[in-house]
Parts: sequence; structure tokens; C-alpha cells
Amino acid sequence: MGLPDAVLWDLDGTLVDTEPLWIAAEHELADLVGGSWSEADALQLVGSDLLTSGRILQQHFGTSMTPEEIVDFLVVRVSRGLAEGAPWRPGAPELVRAFADRGVPQALVTMSYAVMADPLAELLPLAAVVTGDRVSQGKPHPEPYLVAASTLGVDPAACIAVEDSETGATSATEAGCHVLAVPHMVPVAPHPRRRSVTTLEGLTPESVAALFA
Repeated sequence: MGLPDAVLWDLDGTLVDTEPLWIAAEHELADLVGGSWSEADALQLVGSDLLTSGRILQQHFGTSMTPEEIVDFLVVRVSRGLAEGAPWRPGAPELVRAFADRGVPQALVTMSYAVMADPLAELLPLAAVVTGDRVSQGKPHPEPYLVAASTLGVDPAACIAVEDSETGATSATEAGCHVLAVPHMVPVAPHPRRRSVTTLEGLTPESVAALFA
């Protein structure tokens, strides 16, 4: 393929290194409710829809907090961490700007909520933002990527999605997108429509497109 019709970006762990903030918030929740929470437990939630994570945390801790209350607790704390500065993943903002310079439309497709995602999206040349509180079914369901492609008016099969987790890659693959996987904290399984790199640093729109030629 030549340059894609659009590039669809995951946020957490792909554009911005927020996963440590989420894990710290989960440990803070564990301390609040008097439960235990391990690194392995935390990694199971990477890339997941927030309400799904909230339900898992509620069941794990046996807390009376609702999944919605748990999500609110986490979002407040991660937002507080992001307010101190966005820890961009290496090469990610540069690649977004390079695609924009080539005239390729781009969207943010994240399970984070709009209150977190919108301020970060405003820092980059993105044409659309799809968040976890704006879809009825989150990743790994394909809806988020289908909504993003529809919003941009492009065929998902002509898009490249950039993801760091198996959950997100599954969502994009099921939507019909090609996937550029940049595994960060969890592995991403091979798939005929996926290519994997260790970093976005040094990549150009042309070198990304060449991976899928």
C-alpha cells in the first residue's frame, strides 16, 4: 500500500506513556479498599474499556464501589498526573505531525474518557477523537475503530491503526484495519494484517507504509 487513507492512534501506552499512571491509581484504589493488587493483575487491564476494568476491579476487591465510581476514581488520579505534563512515547508526536504534513487525516481512538483525551488531542493535528465514553462498546470490540473511520469518511481497510496492546490491536484488526503494533507493557500477537516495531522513533510515513507493502 502507499500512504494510508488515515492513521488511527491509540493513546495510552502508544502516544503517551500513561500506563504507569493507571497502575499507580489502581494501587491507590487497592490501598483505599484494603485489597491487594499486583503488577500482573494490572497488566491484565492494559488497553481495556474503562467500565470493563471497573467491573473487574470491583469483583477483585469485593468493594461496594460501583464500576462507575471506580472509573471516576481512576480518571481523576490519572488526569492529575497528566496535568504535570504529557509523557510522550518516543517518536509518536513526531510521526503524527509527519503524517499531517503529508495530508493524511488522523484520529485518536482511546478507551480513556474525553476529559483526559481531549486536552492531549488538542496538542496534535488530529481530525477526530473517539473516546471510551463516546462509544457503546469498547476495545476489544471493533466499534471504536469503525466509528473513527466513519467519522473521517474512510474505509477501515485503507487505514493503519497504531496500538501497543493485544486488546487494542484486536479491536483494530476486527474493524478491518492494518495494525502497526508497538508493544510497550504487554505483547501483541502476530497477525497477517499486523506489523510490529520496537519503537516509533525514526519512522516516517513512507517507512510505515513500506511495512505493509
